[in-house]
Amino acid sequence: MLLHTQAVYRNGYLCLLFLEGEKEEGTVFNLDAFWGHCLLTTFNCLLSKNGTKKFWDFMRTHDSVSILIFNTSRQCFVVVKQFRPAVYMCELERHHPELFENQDKEGLSRVEDPLPAVVGVTYELCAGIVDKPDLSLEEIACEEILEECGYRVPVTNLRKITSYRSGVGVTGSRQTLFYAEVTDQMKTGEGGGHPEEGELIEVVEIPLEDSMKFAYDETFPKTMGVIFSFMWFQTNIAPKLPKK
Repeated sequence: MLLHTQAVYRNGYLCLLFLEGEKEEGTVFNLDAFWGHCLLTTFNCLLSKNGTKKFWDFMRTHDSVSILIFNTSRQCFVVVKQFRPAVYMCELERHHPELFENQDKEGLSRVEDPLPAVVGVTYELCAGIVDKPDLSLEEIACEEILEECGYRVPVTNLRKITSYRSGVGVTGSRQTLFYAEVTDQMKTGEGGGHPEEGELIEVVEIPLEDSMKFAYDETFPKTMGVIFSFMWFQTNIAPKLPKK
């Protein structure tokens, strides 16, 4: 659960502590890791268009899958809520732009009013990267549903909605979106991802009757995939549901 978060200083660095329940333990996210420890390889290309030359930075990343999950037993969508370091850093820069002017990592240890970790938490569809060449996209999607949300879904239960490019200005990777219906009987675990790998995922249920209000409520930070898939559901699935 991501209900308890705390900004603390440890060894001179600003850290975010994620607490589970009332226990004084959790996962520490050290903000110092953002400079000089890039996990993705960046590239630079020279474009020439109509005689005008322009340099463009980009990075290569994995393609991915995402899944719109609808629980027919309780007429609700199953989404996930998790902390995103990039979102937190954007909010930190918005509130403390002076820290980023010279990429002064020492400045992070001097933030007098650190932001709560909740500003980096977003609502998202269940999703995962495509990094297993021996598995189909459908098989990877089913694995993610089980790991993140706790439902065991057969591959044959998946319906492909569409695929599209994401991060077109930076990565250009392809994401494939699926739809899956689940029941309470299909739930075999709690989900939550792999905490030992640093995943901090909370499973959240959005009632169908509240879904469009939720989609457009900006007080709940969310990805575009959530909004698009909820709209797709209203057009393609909702009209076929039994009338109450």
